[in-house]
Amino acid sequence: MRHDVRVTSATTPAAPADPARMRRQYRSAGLDESELAADPIRQFGAWFDDARTGGLPEPNAMVVSTVGADGRPSSRTVLLKGFDARGFVFYTNYRSRKGSQLAENPQVSLLFPWHPLGRQVIVGGRAERIGRDETAAYFRTRPHGSQLGAWASEQSQVVRDRAELEGRYRELADRYPEGEGVPVPPFWGGFLVVPDELEFWQGRENRLHDRLRYRADAASGTGWRIERLNP
Repeated sequence: MRHDVRVTSATTPAAPADPARMRRQYRSAGLDESELAADPIRQFGAWFDDARTGGLPEPNAMVVSTVGADGRPSSRTVLLKGFDARGFVFYTNYRSRKGSQLAENPQVSLLFPWHPLGRQVIVGGRAERIGRDETAAYFRTRPHGSQLGAWASEQSQVVRDRAELEGRYRELADRYPEGEGVPVPPFWGGFLVVPDELEFWQGRENRLHDRLRYRADAASGTGWRIERLNP
């Protein structure tokens, strides 16, 4: 008598997930033009508060996209450190890849991906360095270790290994022990993104999302023109 035996291996890897089959049905109440603030920064503030009080991890995390003189774009996640009527502020090493690209081409895009709320905000504008006094005021609020890290990391540059980076940090920790003031690195500081366009995206059923865009327009009376975009 013959017995058919099926052999399975516990180490057989599972089939990879198919991104094309990953779908989420958005069921929000939507976003109507009548609900928007006349000023996009005020509208951003309202949505930012929703993200902050909604329990999202790091609601101030944003994707910053830049393009250098070679035309090659790059993106990375950065933390927003302030926003007001002027625009949006973040801090970085001016010698980093984003810092160098913004020196070559100040046009920049910010993306706030608030997925649990079915929302995102895209900001387009021009980046400019903030004053050293404002940079110093923020730098003094950073934890001691982060202040040392700003000196230790030659951001975006090739480093031989982890030991080299940690060695630089230890040298700085010996030079500036806890409780002693750390000077602001001259190559480190803030950028202010002055927006000329902001898009508020709200997920809706059947991919008929709401996309409302503010565009700078002095003739509008408010300084901004609001447009609805196809999803």
